[in-house]
Amino acid sequence: MLDQARIRLLYYGLLLVFVALGIILTNVLVEDQVVLATVAGFMLLSMLILFKYLTWCADWKSVTHALIAIGTLVNIIDVFVVIQKVDIIAIQLVLIITIFSFYTVGQKWGLIYSILNLLPVIVFMLYGYKNMYIIDFVPEKVDQSTIIICVIANFVLLLFIHNHFYKTYLSNIKQLKQTSEEQSNLNYTLETAIDKAEKSSQAKSEFLSTMSHEIRTPLNAVIGMTNLLIMSNPRPDQTENLEILKFSASNLLAIVNDVLDFNKIESGKIVFENIRFNLVELMNSICGGQSIKAHEKGLDFKLLVDDVLQNKVIIGDPTRITQVIFNLVSNAIKFTKQGCITVRVALFEDRHDRVTIHFSVKDTGIGIEPDSLDAIFEPFTQESVTTTRQYGGTGLGLAIVKRLLELKGVKMQVNSQPGQGSEFSFNMEFLVSTEVPVESSVKLQPTTQQDNDLSHLKILIAEDNVVNTMLMKKLFSKWKIQTSFAENGERAVEQVQYGNFDVILMDLQMPIMNGFEAATEIRKLMDTKKANTPIIALTASALTEIREKVFQSGMNDYISKPFKPEELREKLISMTTEKAV
Repeated sequence: MLDQARIRLLYYGLLLVFVALGIILTNVLVEDQVVLATVAGFMLLSMLILFKYLTWCADWKSVTHALIAIGTLVNIIDVFVVIQKVDIIAIQLVLIITIFSFYTVGQKWGLIYSILNLLPVIVFMLYGYKNMYIIDFVPEKVDQSTIIICVIANFVLLLFIHNHFYKTYLSNIKQLKQTSEEQSNLNYTLETAIDKAEKSSQAKSEFLSTMSHEIRTPLNAVIGMTNLLIMSNPRPDQTENLEILKFSASNLLAIVNDVLDFNKIESGKIVFENIRFNLVELMNSICGGQSIKAHEKGLDFKLLVDDVLQNKVIIGDPTRITQVIFNLVSNAIKFTKQGCITVRVALFEDRHDRVTIHFSVKDTGIGIEPDSLDAIFEPFTQESVTTTRQYGGTGLGLAIVKRLLELKGVKMQVNSQPGQGSEFSFNMEFLVSTEVPVESSVKLQPTTQQDNDLSHLKILIAEDNVVNTMLMKKLFSKWKIQTSFAENGERAVEQVQYGNFDVILMDLQMPIMNGFEAATEIRKLMDTKKANTPIIALTASALTEIREKVFQSGMNDYISKPFKPEELREKLISMTTEKAV
C-alpha cells in the first residue's frame, strides 16, 4: 500500500509541478527575466523527461531520487547564485524536498536529502549575516507576480503531498484494523477447530479403547473355549471344526489389532524400544508359524539369513520388526496361489558398532499393477475391489508397515510384475552390542514336569464377566490350580486381606473399584507378604496408555485378552519362580 501511494504521489506530483513550472516560465518570460526563465525551462524539461521515463519503465525509485536531486540542485543555485538570498520560496522548497524525500524514499534518504538542502541554506545565512558573501554575479530581481505564483504553487504542492499521504495513512490504519479483526476471527476459528480436533481425537481414542474391550472380551471367550475344547482330545472331525473356529477368531482379532496399531501410529503414540536381541532367532520365530501356513497352502517357504548375523547381538525394537516382517509375509502368502515365498535377511554394511541389514520378502503371487503401487500403502485401500472381494483383509497391513518404517527414516522398495509376483525390501540400520556373547558354563537343566506342575498354586481371579470367569475356572481346573474369584476390585482387596494367594489375575475394567485402584490398595496393605503378591493385569484393552498405567499402579505384568493358554502358563511359572527366589 505504501509503495502504491508513493507511485501515485510521484505520478500526479510530476504533473502538478509540470503545470506550475509552465505558468512560472510563461510569467518570467513576459517579465524578461532570462536567468529565471533558464532555470524554469531546465526544470520543466527535466520534469518532462522524468515523467516519460516513469511511464515507460515504472522505475519509480530512480525517478524519485532524480527528482529530489534536481530540486536540491535548483534550490542551491537559486540561493547562492540566482537570487542570492533566503526567501519564502527557498524555505518552501526546502520543506517540500524534506517532506517529499521522507515520504517517498524513507528515513535514511530523507535525512540525507534534508541535510543537503538545509545545510547550504544555513551556511548562506551565516555568510550573509557577516556580510562575507561575495560572488561576481548580479542577483536577479524577482517580480512580485513571480513570487506570488511560486508561493501559491509550493503551497498547493505541500497540501497535495500531505493530503495524499494522510489519506494513505487513514486507509492503512483501517486496513490494519480490518486485518486485525479478521486475524482475531481466524485465531478464534483456529482455536475452536483445534479444540474440536483434540476432543475428536480423544473421543476416537476412547471409542477405540471401548470397542477394543467390547470386541476382545467375547473373542477371549471364543478363543479360550476353543483352546479348552482342543485340549480335551476331541474327535478328528471335531478338531477340524475347532481349528476353523480358532482360525476365524484369530483373523478377527488380527483385524482389531491392525485398527488399534494404525490408530496408535497416526496419533504419534508409537514408542520404539532399544533392546538387545538376536536377529536370526527372531526371524526363525517370525517365520516358523508362517512357513506352516505356506505349506498348508501348498507353497514352498524359504528363509535365507546371512550366517554372519548368527553371532551378532543387535539393538533395536524386535516387536516392531516382527510386526513389519509378519505383515509382509502374511500378504505374500495371502496373494500367492502357487510357487514360493522367499524371505531374505542379508548384511548390507558392517561398521563394527552398527550394521545396515537388507530385508526382502519375495513371492510368486498375483503381482501389482504399476499405477497401483502407491495406492496399496494407503490405509483401508487394496489394489482393486476385486482383490478385496477375493482375498479379504482391511488394507491396513502395508499402511502400518510403511508408517512404521517412515518413523524410523526407512523407505520401502517395491518391485512387482502383474501375474509374476512382488518383492518388498528395505534397508534398516541397527546398533550392535559390542559385548561378546559368552556361553554359560552351567547348562540349564530341561524343565521337568514337576517344575511345570501348577497344582500347588492358589490364584485369585478378579473378573466381572461371567463367561470369562467360567473360562478361567475350566482352564485352571485342567492345570489343577486352586482358584478364588472376585466380581469387582473392592471384593478382590477384601479377599487378599483375609486369604493367602500366590498370584492375582486382575481385570482392569470392573464395577465399584477397577483393577488399577484395587492393585494400588493391595500394595498399601500392612502385611508386606500380601502387599507384594504378584499381580498380572488381564484386560481386553490394547492401548499403550493402559500398559503404562498397569505398571504405575504397581502390577507386575500384563497380558491381553484373548490370551494364549501357554503364554499365561509361562507367566504364572515365571511369577511364582521369582517369588520363591
